[in-house]
Amino acid sequence: MRFYRVLIAMFFISLSTLLSCKKEKKQEVIPTEIRFKYEGNLQLLDSTGTVRKKIKIEIADNDFERQTGLMYRKQMDNNKGMLFVFDKSEIKSFYMKNTYISLDIIYIDANNTIINIVKNAEPLNETSLFSDAPAKYVLEINAGLSDIWGIKKGHKINYSKL
Repeated sequence: MRFYRVLIAMFFISLSTLLSCKKEKKQEVIPTEIRFKYEGNLQLLDSTGTVRKKIKIEIADNDFERQTGLMYRKQMDNNKGMLFVFDKSEIKSFYMKNTYISLDIIYIDANNTIINIVKNAEPLNETSLFSDAPAKYVLEINAGLSDIWGIKKGHKINYSKL
């Protein structure tokens, strides 16, 4: 009889301990500073094939990198950009969730031709910004640079990985 009382007491102590423990919530860890990762070079070419601008690029070519993009970045140098590379061409849409810098979003088809440019995308705005046609690549640069560099629909890109 005494054995059962001890067993029941241990059961209730264990149960109360389990019920009183709070599960720890996982908190999203955001690095204080995300550094540019130099992974390649990109040339922006006009309709005659003349190089308008050369920039260094970070390449987002897997699901995690494409989903994260330039989120949480506080700034990006004007000679840099992020190139998103997709497995197939289709209508793409981007938004500016957790993105603190204004961007020009350049949609590019499988032939490396610029389809359209969404200029001055507003930081933190979650409105979807679509390509005008199927895109295989998307280039993000600081807002206003496409105008400064004279980049237009119909121009092309060339890029290489390091």
